[in-house]
Amino acid sequence: MATDYLLQEFPPVSTESWEEVIRKDLKGADYVKKLIWQTEEGLAVKPYYRAEDIRGLDYLDAPPGDFPYARSARSTGDWRIREEIDALDLEQANRAACSAVAAGAEEIAFRNVVIGNASDLGMLLVNLDEIPVHFEYAGEPLIRLLIERLTERQRPSPVSTAYDPLANLDFAAEVVGTSPLALVPFTIHGEEFEESGATAVEEVGFTLAGAVDFLAEMQSRNIEVDRAAASIAFSFAMGANFFFQIAKLRAFRMLWARVIESFGGTQNCAKARIHARTSRWNQTIYDPHINILRGTTEAMSAVLGSADSISVAPFDECYKTPDEASRRLARNTQILLKQEAMLSRVADPGAGSYCLEVITDFIAREGWRSMQGIEAAGGYRKAFAGGQIAQALERSLAARENAVVSRRRIFTGTNQYANLSEKALHRIDFSRLSGKRRGAQAYEQLRLRTERHAARTGKSPRVLLAEFGDVRIRSARSNFAANFFACAGFDIVTHRFASADAIAASDADLIVLCSSDPEYLALATELVLKLEALGRKTPVLIAGNPDSAAQLQAAGVADFVHIRSNPIELLTKWQQLLGIGD
Repeated sequence: MATDYLLQEFPPVSTESWEEVIRKDLKGADYVKKLIWQTEEGLAVKPYYRAEDIRGLDYLDAPPGDFPYARSARSTGDWRIREEIDALDLEQANRAACSAVAAGAEEIAFRNVVIGNASDLGMLLVNLDEIPVHFEYAGEPLIRLLIERLTERQRPSPVSTAYDPLANLDFAAEVVGTSPLALVPFTIHGEEFEESGATAVEEVGFTLAGAVDFLAEMQSRNIEVDRAAASIAFSFAMGANFFFQIAKLRAFRMLWARVIESFGGTQNCAKARIHARTSRWNQTIYDPHINILRGTTEAMSAVLGSADSISVAPFDECYKTPDEASRRLARNTQILLKQEAMLSRVADPGAGSYCLEVITDFIAREGWRSMQGIEAAGGYRKAFAGGQIAQALERSLAARENAVVSRRRIFTGTNQYANLSEKALHRIDFSRLSGKRRGAQAYEQLRLRTERHAARTGKSPRVLLAEFGDVRIRSARSNFAANFFACAGFDIVTHRFASADAIAASDADLIVLCSSDPEYLALATELVLKLEALGRKTPVLIAGNPDSAAQLQAAGVADFVHIRSNPIELLTKWQQLLGIGD
């Protein structure tokens, strides 16, 4: 073939040759520090991967739709767009659902509506027979109603609920034994682990362990594994780590197939039903329209990971009741990915990516090891009741939140690149802030505290970034300091100065000197004396962490702002010193 001749023009290059060129380009810099990505899951991601890195992975030859389903449980790339309906009233919920379907939704999830009897259920489902329907907060009475309705009348589309089967295993066994195949009555909730801090490995391992417990309990009650497997779905929250989130779903499907196989089930019943939704942990109340972008990348992870259905949270959900416009934006995010970006046209578009396959294999192996550890300790329910799961989540959440505080994990518009002119206090429903934790909350509390102070006093603290001396260093440090103090909602003013007199004459609540280390001591000493002579007690801070720090403190410098500063601690400290309370 012509391709063969074309490829002959490019002789093979060994890994050793690539590495030799990389080391030469690094010019002595540390290879690991510069090029290796140390992930929270424990995988050291290399700067490039080659075919040799995935040699021996036995699932690669299985096409999408074939066991063990790592590449997809379907042979197509399509998925269902799920719309979540929050209305409490039956008629309003039905109207909202029908309207969403007319606007492009392909599956409906009722979250809050109260169903008291069969008549209520019938009213809710009017004109929705062709649409898959999910009930988010289903109790035992509703599941019994669903069994009764679906037994009496056939329905072309499935019905599912988010009921946790581990909550009442006897009831679960009764339901599995009596429910029609159109009903998927149970959900194992992996999303709760992600939003409680779990890494991708932990989310897969813990979710799998819960499902294994369920299968074992059903088997002990003489329920066939295929029937038990058909009664459950899985839900996951998609975080911001794009490639790991794709690999998470691929790894989980593969592991679930292995679990069913080990229980003696058939390959056809080993397909995991997966719903994915965008992570609420990642949403922010400042620069909230960036939540649209976050939701887009998270939805793309779910698509490329071959989720069966996906819901995108409205961008304003974390701080107020979403309106029709924000719901439409959330819905249209998926419609755009499906019909304009055409992501539904390709099954498993990540196939062939050596890096993605390595990550998938890593999460699968480590997730299986995590599940085995829980099983060895007595199973999921025992580990959960004994606090082992909670302890692991607390450790992971603490690490994740520390990364946010130190700004190693970025929330654009909140802990980096804050919009100085933005105010959020007037648009927040504070009752919606008391739910589950979000990553940006520590920084949001700083900003809101400053906003409340400004509302009471009529002004925000004014920070003067006084640039002088070395052109390159002063600009870099000024930009860093501006970004740093903006995270607390302070007013920022930047000026270049030629003398301490000019700086001392400026109006500011804080003065931050921005220059090179050698220039600080002389100017800071002179500036403090000038301020004292004018009878002003304006604190002077230094942008940087110079070797002369002790001398600068002795000269009257109040603090230092640099890359190793803890922003939450330092900004809270200066809020308090400037009279900003809760």
